[in-house]
Amino acid sequence: MRHCPRCGAQTGDLPAVCPACGYAAFLNPRPTATVVIVRDGHFLAILRSLEPRAGWWDLPGGFCDGFEHPADAAVREAREELGVTVELGEFAGMYIGSYDFQGERLPVLECFWIATITGGEITLDPLEGSEYAWLPLSDPPEMAFPNQDVVLRDPLVRGSSVRLVP
Repeated sequence: MRHCPRCGAQTGDLPAVCPACGYAAFLNPRPTATVVIVRDGHFLAILRSLEPRAGWWDLPGGFCDGFEHPADAAVREAREELGVTVELGEFAGMYIGSYDFQGERLPVLECFWIATITGGEITLDPLEGSEYAWLPLSDPPEMAFPNQDVVLRDPLVRGSSVRLVP
């Protein structure tokens, strides 16, 4: 940001206080919500269709809408990306990361839950992913975003007794 969103005066990089009107602008992380669906020592991953990191394995999730609780966003994202209903289990962690969008590197606050599929058949949204697979927790591939690699190594996730409901 180089100009105040309130009055248009020149401000510089964030964080910044506008010298003309006093408006304070910050670069706060955007919250995301992600589900880790685990079954028999494997986790469900989607091959990304979208940039950034198209063609990389990803966990189902995305950005929270304005004033949406991250837990609600996790359930919504699973429905949108996989076509299924999920029930959230244990909270698996929260991490600071980054996301490249429109030529900017944005800070994100990534929230992860272990989840169970409780309804529906997996039907990918082709805009989100080109395929899905159950990948081994014991030897996961490098994921699209570094904090996904971290959460997949977490003992809580690796020891999860969450199972896919047929």
